[in-house]
Amino acid sequence: MPSATPLLRRAAAGTTATFALTTLLVVVPAPAASAADPDSHSTSAAAFDKVDYTTWRRDVAAVVAQARPYIEERSKDAGREKQAIVLDIDNSSLETDFHPFWELPTPAIADVRDLVEDAHDRGVAVFFVTARPGIIYSLTHWNLKQAGYPVDGLYVRSLPDLFAEVSAYKTEKRAEIEGKGYTIIANIGNNTTDIVGGHAERAFKLPDYGGKLS
Repeated sequence: MPSATPLLRRAAAGTTATFALTTLLVVVPAPAASAADPDSHSTSAAAFDKVDYTTWRRDVAAVVAQARPYIEERSKDAGREKQAIVLDIDNSSLETDFHPFWELPTPAIADVRDLVEDAHDRGVAVFFVTARPGIIYSLTHWNLKQAGYPVDGLYVRSLPDLFAEVSAYKTEKRAEIEGKGYTIIANIGNNTTDIVGGHAERAFKLPDYGGKLS
């Protein structure tokens, strides 16, 4: 069973986004990600856990470099079957912990977005399965689109899902996607709960540094 810490952090990320929505904070452009200016992220949640932004981006790029040749080869004949990629959102698709919550939209992780866009251009559907609560579905969908992601489907947790283990919930949603006729060629997330449970040909784990990132 996963430790309580990463599960609580993920719940906190959803709660923070909910607060941003319900208090009607002004939406302003988030600062551009810059490896040359890691101090610009000093107000983020990750900074308090001593996760270096530049190191994180480098480690993410290393995982993407492993995933890219597989996805490119696997999706060559995407037109012959319904292929899909499934992604987690916080610190897997968006730089959630590296930007103040009041600065929206949260920017994309550029390496991940480029990988996903290339696959989508070859006919691969893109689904997001997140532990975020359903109350912020619209905000989350808007943020993903603003960040430049193609979105063929977005799964958020309903009230009953909030009482289930995250890994079980995410596995169930991947099974639902398969039930729609898709072959999930890749599943990408930064936490073990994102990628365990099967229902994907390959899984790629991005860094979370032992639960320091949500």
